[in-house]
Amino acid sequence: MRFNKPLRSKPIRRMEIFRYLGSGAISRARAVYALWSIVIFSLSSLVFRFHVGRRAVRRVILKQIYFTGFEALPIISWISLILGIIIVTQSLSILPKVGGEGLIGDILVWVVIREMGPLFSAVIVIARSGTAIASELGSMKISREITTIEAMGIDPMHYLIMPRVIGTAVSVFVLTFFFEFTSVLGGYLLAGLGKNMTFSVYIGSVLDSLAFLEVAVSLLKSLVFGLIIGAVCTSHGLMVRSSITEIPQQTTKAVMGSFKAIFVTDAIVTFIFFMS
Repeated sequence: MRFNKPLRSKPIRRMEIFRYLGSGAISRARAVYALWSIVIFSLSSLVFRFHVGRRAVRRVILKQIYFTGFEALPIISWISLILGIIIVTQSLSILPKVGGEGLIGDILVWVVIREMGPLFSAVIVIARSGTAIASELGSMKISREITTIEAMGIDPMHYLIMPRVIGTAVSVFVLTFFFEFTSVLGGYLLAGLGKNMTFSVYIGSVLDSLAFLEVAVSLLKSLVFGLIIGAVCTSHGLMVRSSITEIPQQTTKAVMGSFKAIFVTDAIVTFIFFMS
């Protein structure tokens, strides 16, 4: 006797595909909602509740800025100098041959001010400080330090999360400005001397190409990137439960999640301001 195997109909397969896509979209939406909930809470806590434990909170913010911003200046300096040298050298070796010396300002604004400054600063902060934030909070969860803070009547979101998010945002903002200034000015001083363009022409070309919109969008990106990095890394640090092996797992997820979030945000902001 032969039995025919039941065949799964195409409508059922299509329903499974839609169910998979729907569950993925819902999980992404929940992650985005949780991310911006932390960002909004941090900003509101800074504005309306900063007086609560002011000295302790201010100390945590300053420590975060020192670690994330000040201690990152050396690596930001040489990376921005190398990038400036590459861009200036390539531009000054090609543009004068085609009579396009005046375009070097446009190239620097498009490459450094609009994109590379905020992105490189955010990537360096993720690699240095994002991992530290996630692992530190994960260790505090395992050692029950956060539970102890709650038992003492202290809001861990106000004392632990908000200072790290705000400190990271301020650091990325300052590092972006420093990166762009060093890359544009230092690039010419190290690579442009001896080329067929004077320093005054070089600076004039940059200033003529630099508009308020480019600067404002660049700094806006840096602030948003900093808030996103702080929110993603703190949220993953708090996801550690009871095992110490979860710390490197959540740290890795924090880094990858921060990378994806800042690149998607960069594409959205660029499209809104420069593609309309």
